Amino acid sequence: MEPNINHLLKIATELAITIKQVEATATLLDEGATVPFISRYRKEVTGSLDEVQVAAIRDRMEQLRELDKRRESILKSIRDQEKLTPELEEQIMAAETMTALEDIYLPYKPKRRTRATIAREKGLEPLAQRLFEQESFDVASEAANYISEEKEVKDTDAALAGARDIMAEWMNENAEARATMRQLFEKKGVFKSRVMMGKEEEGQKFKDYFEWDEPIEKAPSHRILAMRRGESEMVLMLTAQPDEEEAVAKLEDMFVKGNNAASEQVRLAAKDCFKRLLKLSMETEVRLSSKKRADEEAIRVFADNLRQLLLSSPLGQKTVLALDPGFRTGCKLVVLDKQGKLLHNETVYPHTGQGKAAEAGQSVKYLVDRYEVEAVAIGNGTASRETEAFVNSLKLPASVQVVMVNESGASIYSASDVAREEFPDYDVTVRGAVSIGRRLMDPLAELVKIDPKSIGVGQYQHDVDQSALKHTLDDVVMSCVNAVGVEVNTASKQLLTYVSGLGPALAQNIVEYRNQNGPFRTRTELKKVARLGDKAFEQAAGFLRIRDAAHPLDSSAVHPESYPIVEQMAKDLGVTVKDLMQKEELRKQINLKNYVTDTVGLPTLQDIMSELAKPGRDPRQTFEAFSFTEGVNEIKDLREGMKLPGIVTNITAFGAFVDLGVHQDGLVHVSHLSDRFVNNPHDVVKVGQKVEVTVLEVDVPRKRISLSMKGDPNAAKPAGGGGSGKKGNRREKEEEPMDDFQAKLAKLKGMFK
Repeated sequence: MEPNINHLLKIATELAITIKQVEATATLLDEGATVPFISRYRKEVTGSLDEVQVAAIRDRMEQLRELDKRRESILKSIRDQEKLTPELEEQIMAAETMTALEDIYLPYKPKRRTRATIAREKGLEPLAQRLFEQESFDVASEAANYISEEKEVKDTDAALAGARDIMAEWMNENAEARATMRQLFEKKGVFKSRVMMGKEEEGQKFKDYFEWDEPIEKAPSHRILAMRRGESEMVLMLTAQPDEEEAVAKLEDMFVKGNNAASEQVRLAAKDCFKRLLKLSMETEVRLSSKKRADEEAIRVFADNLRQLLLSSPLGQKTVLALDPGFRTGCKLVVLDKQGKLLHNETVYPHTGQGKAAEAGQSVKYLVDRYEVEAVAIGNGTASRETEAFVNSLKLPASVQVVMVNESGASIYSASDVAREEFPDYDVTVRGAVSIGRRLMDPLAELVKIDPKSIGVGQYQHDVDQSALKHTLDDVVMSCVNAVGVEVNTASKQLLTYVSGLGPALAQNIVEYRNQNGPFRTRTELKKVARLGDKAFEQAAGFLRIRDAAHPLDSSAVHPESYPIVEQMAKDLGVTVKDLMQKEELRKQINLKNYVTDTVGLPTLQDIMSELAKPGRDPRQTFEAFSFTEGVNEIKDLREGMKLPGIVTNITAFGAFVDLGVHQDGLVHVSHLSDRFVNNPHDVVKVGQKVEVTVLEVDVPRKRISLSMKGDPNAAKPAGGGGSGKKGNRREKEEEPMDDFQAKLAKLKGMFK
C-alpha cells in the first residue's frame, strides 16, 4: 500500500521527525516488517528511530487509514442521497477527527422516525424555517395557517410544538453547536455518583463513591473505572454533565438572535434540544471519551508493570528443585535440569507431623545430592513461609540458593492447553511446580505461556477495552522477547511465537523440525523449516540464537545480512571472526568509516561492534536472591513501626503494592513512596524491586496493610531478582498505574488528539 502523502505530513509534524523517516517506516511496516526488526536492523533507513517512534507511526497510520475509510463511506452515502455539494465535500475532506466527521454527517445519516420527522410529515418545516429566521411577525397567526385535521395539527400550540421539534433537531445536528457542547461537557462536566437505594450494605466496596462529585476533566483512571464498575453492578447511579443552565445559555447564545415572539420559540427549542437531545448524546460521548482515557491509562500502567515483570532477572541454566507448597495436601516437588526438563516429581508432607517432616527432609536432601541441585524454588502461595523455614532447617550446602518465587498465574498455566500439551501424563500439581521452577530460571520464557491478564499486575484489567489491552500487551511481550533474544534449540513454541516475523504456525514448524532433525546447527538451517521463507528469515534471524554454532556470530544479535561485513573486518586484520569477538585490542584497530556503504551506516556498524564485545548479551539484570524477615509469616505478626524487606508486586497510579511474606500485600501510598514529591510511582519503583518498608498501620479484619518507603535508600534502584505475589488470597489491587517505552508511546499518542 502506497503511503498517503497527507498522512506522512501529518505524522511527521506530530512526531517532530522528517517525512522521509515516516515514509521509510510506513513502507517497511506495509511490507510486513515488525517494530523490533525496524528499530534494531533498519536504522539507516529510518534515521535511527527507536521502538517507541516506530510503534507510534504504525498506530497513527492505522488511525488515519480508518478515518479515510469512514470518510469514503460517508461521501458515498451522501452522494447516493444526491445531497453532496462541493462545499460539503470540502468540509468532509478537511475533517481531521472521527468526531468531526460524524458531526458533519449527522444531518445526512439515515435515522429512525423522530419527533422532527413526524413534524415534517405534517408540513411544519416552513413554519420552523420562518421562526428560525427570527424576524418580527405575528407568530400565532402564522401558526394558524398550519392547522389541519387531516395532518393531525389540531391548533396553533400543536403547530408551534412541531416547529420547535424541527428546530431542536437542527440545533442538535449543527456541527458547531455539538463541538461547543462537547467542550462544555469535557471542561466543565462533573461526575456525580450516588448509591442506589437499598444497596448500601451490598456495595460496601464502593463506599467511597456513595456520594461523590468530581470534575470529569480531572478524574483519574482508577476512579472513573471504579464508578463505572459500581454502576454496572447496580450499586451506583452515575451521571456526567455540566450545569444545565450554563449549557442551555450557551445554546441560546448560539441560536437566539432577537427578542421577539419568534425568538422566544427558538429559545424554547434550544432548551428542549439540550434536555431531550444534546444532553443525552453529549453525556454518552463524554462517558465514552473519559472511559477511553481511563482505559489508556490503565493499559499503560499494566504494560509498564508487565514489561518490568517479564524482564525480571533470570537465575539462568541451573538444576532446580521446585516446591509448590501446601499444608494438608503436601508440597508438590519437582526436579528440573538446566534446560528446564522434568527429571523427577513426588509429593512430600513437611507440615503434617514430625515423622512426615523428617521423611520429607530426607527426600529433599537426597534429591539435592543426587541431581546436584543448585537452587530451590518455593512458590509464594499458601504455606510458603512455613515451607521456606522447613527447607532452611535442612542445612543444605551453602551453594544451594533458596528462593521464594512469584507464582501468580502458575495455576492458570497448569490447567491450560499449553501445559497439557507439554505434560500430558502429569496432573496440574506437577505442572504448577514445574512452572514455579522454570519461572526462577527464566521468568520471560515461562510467563509468555500465560495470558498476561492472569499474571496479577493489572488495574481494572477486565473493565478496559479488551482489544486495545491485547494489542498493547502483545506489543510489550514481543518487545521484551526480541530485546532478550531466543535460544532456538531450547525455546518453547510459545516463546518462539513472539519472535519477530514468526507467529504461532512458524513457531510450531520450528519445534517440529527440531524434534525430527535434532538441534539447529546454523541460522541458515532455519530456511529448511516448512513455510519459513526469506521474508520471515530476514525478520527473525537476528533475534534467534544458536549456542555453540559453527559460525560464532550465530550466537549473537548480529544479523546474518551483516556477516560479510564482520568477515571483511576480520580478513582485513588477518584474523578470524572468533578472534575479533574474543580480543578487544583487535576490535580497537577497526576504523568503522572504512565499512560504511550506501546501505550500511555507522549506527549499524556501532551495533555490530557492541555485539562483538558481548555476543548474545542478556540485557536483564544479574539475579540476586531475596529473603523475607524470619518470624513474620502472617498479617497478625506485623506491628506498627516495623522495618521489613519486601518485593514490589504491582504498581498503580495511587501507589505500590509490596509483598512482605505474610500472604497479603501491603500498600505504599504514593505520598509515602519517597521523601520527595512523586507524580508517577514508576519513577520510584519497579515491579519485582526489593525495597525496605515501614509498617504504618495494620487492619487485620479487613486485611489492609499500610506501608511507607520514606527514607528507603533503595527506592530508586531496580531490583536484582526474586519476586512475589499471592495465590488465591491476594486482594484485588484496584480501589484507587515499565519503563520509558510505554510512557513515551503514551506521550506521542497524546499528540494525535
